[in-house]
Amino acid sequence: MADTTEFYSEALVHFGQLLDAVGATDLREPTAMMLATADANGRPSVRTMLLKRYDEQGFVFFTNSHSRKGRDLDENPYASLCFFWQSLMQQVRIEGPVEPISSTDSDSYWETRTRDSQIGAWASQQSDPLEDRKLLDHDVSEYHAKFLNQLVPRPPHWFGYRVIPERIEFWKSGWHRLHERVLYEKSPDGWGKTLLYP
Repeated sequence: MADTTEFYSEALVHFGQLLDAVGATDLREPTAMMLATADANGRPSVRTMLLKRYDEQGFVFFTNSHSRKGRDLDENPYASLCFFWQSLMQQVRIEGPVEPISSTDSDSYWETRTRDSQIGAWASQQSDPLEDRKLLDHDVSEYHAKFLNQLVPRPPHWFGYRVIPERIEFWKSGWHRLHERVLYEKSPDGWGKTLLYP
């Protein structure tokens, strides 16, 4: 019997090759992905995020945990990611459970963000109603003053999430809608690889 972890490694290598290929194009945000979540009642929501890193542990993004996506993941810790690279006419879909990454890892990424982005993370009550844009601008100014001449700490509600893959599907456009689809899927017996009809 084949070592089924090889299938997972193969999927990650293929993903990396596609990311390198699209990174060589003039696409402004090659790591842009759609993140789909659902609340406790199963109501779905989707938005565009940026992938910040990936490895054998999973695919990582960062956000305000008080946002709609954060509330969804608190109630229903599963998500789906979708990358569509039109320049390649290829797509990758990833599904699986989601977990917060460590505080140390979140701190490390936080330190790479620009100061203005850090201030923005403090000022924005993400996904909450905003009566007037001037209120946000005021809060941004307040936090600039609060953290004047010092490092901006990471807000406790802002951190990274990791999607742990259970399904990774590669889609490649084909003639006459006869696309190529390859599914890597984890089961109790390990990872498998299956061709799918278009």
